[in-house]
Amino acid sequence: MRKVKIKGIYKHFKGNYYIVEDIATDSDTLDELVIYRGLYGEHKLWARRKEDFLSEVDHKKYPDIKQKYRFEEKNDFD
Repeated sequence: MRKVKIKGIYKHFKGNYYIVEDIATDSDTLDELVIYRGLYGEHKLWARRKEDFLSEVDHKKYPDIKQKYRFEEKNDFD
């Protein structure tokens, strides 16, 4: 099972890099949310359901994408 690493650097399948700041809990649904910050532009802070953060790319919608998962942890910037 895939896990989210706090302070891990992740590459989104569309190419941008993000750092995971923390995991939060939605007060209404109790869903776990990944809180992550863009490492480009204005360094905006984002939140996404953990399940979605760890999901596979929809290769029917994006057939040319080689990355398997929506976000993949990176140890280097490729």
